[in-house]
Amino acid sequence: MKRIALLLLPLTLSGCVGMLTSAAVDVVTLPVKVVSASVDAVTTSQSERDEKLGRKMRKQEEERRKLMRAQEKRCRKNKPLPTDDCSGYLPG
Repeated sequence: MKRIALLLLPLTLSGCVGMLTSAAVDVVTLPVKVVSASVDAVTTSQSERDEKLGRKMRKQEEERRKLMRAQEKRCRKNKPLPTDDCSGYLPG
């Protein structure tokens, strides 16, 4: 009976050892995962910078078009501002 128990002992402990090993690996890798996640949250990738620059450029272009439409409207009504260039505008 003792022999059978001694033979079965490694089999029953193998699951515990595997779980302990897995838990030890998790404990060791946890700080690395936390640091990498925080670095990822703080840093900006090249694609994120490109997207941000693209949004900024589209916003500037939209603002420029808005100002041009307002200037054209003032020129059509013959009420230009002193800074308006109505030379390219032909009244129609």
